Parts: sequence; C-alpha cells; structure tokens
Amino acid sequence: MLFGTVLLWALNSTVTRYVVTHGFHPLAYATIRYGAATLLFWGFTYSRERSFRIGLRDMRLVVFAALMIFSNQLCFVYSIDKTSASTVTLFLAMTPIFIGVIASAVGLERLGRGFWIATVVSIAGVGFVASGSGGFSGNAFGNVLAMLTALTWAGYSVTITPLMRRYSPFRISSLVLAIGWIPLAITGARQTAGQSFQFGALMWVAFGFAVIGPLFLTNILWFTAISRVGPSRASLFSNLQPLFGVGFALLLLGEHLTPWELVGGATILGAVLVERLRRTSPQPPGD
Repeated sequence: MLFGTVLLWALNSTVTRYVVTHGFHPLAYATIRYGAATLLFWGFTYSRERSFRIGLRDMRLVVFAALMIFSNQLCFVYSIDKTSASTVTLFLAMTPIFIGVIASAVGLERLGRGFWIATVVSIAGVGFVASGSGGFSGNAFGNVLAMLTALTWAGYSVTITPLMRRYSPFRISSLVLAIGWIPLAITGARQTAGQSFQFGALMWVAFGFAVIGPLFLTNILWFTAISRVGPSRASLFSNLQPLFGVGFALLLLGEHLTPWELVGGATILGAVLVERLRRTSPQPPGD
C-alpha cells in the first residue's frame, strides 16, 4: 500500500504537467478534478461511516485546512505550468522539513539540533535547485510557487493532526475536499466556463488517473497502511516520492536535470532522510 501510494503521488506531477500543457487551463483542470474527487470521496466515506458530523469547535480547523488545500492547488497547478515537473518534484522534497518547522512553531513537536541542521542543509539544496533550473532568471515565479506548494501542504498536514485524534481520516478528507473546492471553483469559474473539451483519448486517461489515483486511492491506501505499520515506517517510504517523481518526468516527458539540480536534489533528499533515520526509533522484532 505504501509503495503504491508513493508511485501514484510521484506520477501526479508528470501527469499534471502533460495535461496543462496539452489543452487544459490550470484552474479549470484543478476545479473539475477536485470536484470529481470530492464526489468520489463523499460516496466512499458515507458508505463506510454514514455520517460527516464533526464538533462545532473543530470546524475552524477544518476550514483552515480547506484554505490550505485551496492555496496548495493554486500554487501546484501554476508551478507545474510555469516550470518543469521534475523541478517541482525536487522542491516538494522539502515538505517534511516544512512540516517539522510548522509543528515546532505551533508547539506540536520539540525538535532537536539534528533537525535544524537538516533544515539548513535542505535550504542550501533548494538554492542549488533554483539556480540550476534558471530560478534566478526565467523560472523564478514557477520555483516560488513550487516552494509554496510544499509549504501549504505542510500547513495542511499540521492543521489536521489534532483532528485525526478524534475523527477518521476519511471524514476529515471528505470535508476538507468539499470546503476547499468552493473557493477553487469560484476562482477558476472563468477558465472552466471557457474550457474546450475536445481532447484525445490519452488526455482523458491522464485526467481520469489524476482524479482516481493521486486524490482518491492514495488517501485510502495511505491511511490504511499507516494504521497497520505506523507513521514512522510510512514517513520513510514517502521519501521515495521525489526520486520516482523525477524519474517519471525524465522518462515520460523527456525533461532533463542540470548538474546543479542534481546536486540540490541529492542535498535535500539526503538531509531529510538522515534526519528521519536519526529521529525514528527502532521497532522491536515481531514473532
């Protein structure tokens, strides 16, 4: 389940890059995609739980998480549109660092010196990626949006942490998707209204994958796997996503990485992985 989730997430940037450069307007794509995924997830969650009820005091966290998802999708589709899928994927490797920084800032975690060393090293890696991708010239806007994509996803992840102690991840995901879709639909209304749907079969296959794979199936697989193997092992699997994501972009889109991007990506991934391995306590052997 973990490996399947990582592969679906990794392919998402490549598929999105293909879709938004072959006829789909970025906001129209995000609006229709999230609307379809919301319907699927609501049907799945209702058949499983028969309720979407949460306490009134928790609604402010749900709304804030939905705003994070809305911001995340704006940044994601436009970063993919403005720069390469492989570059965006390398910036997304910073997500665990952002999660740690935000969790520490709001008092959810107390992190040691090793984490902050990894943070500084990762920032240096980001500088290498940005300079190697032309980030200080032509692709600066796309690179900033890619960074904000990682930051807003980290904000969403930290926001739902206390909610997960009281509700199932499926109920929270259903509510967040639905509420986050509303401002997305409003923002993308003009592009959606003007969108032409005269696409070939490959475009519709790619769009169908983008709805069912990275948005619908991954939520089910990821949270089911976490309940069986624990979050520590799951988080280590998630470090594979940037590697596969870059690989898919290079193989399927014909993209290429500059030497500085390779150095920067290796620096970010190395810092995150070493910090994770140091922080993860070993599990006792089973029967």
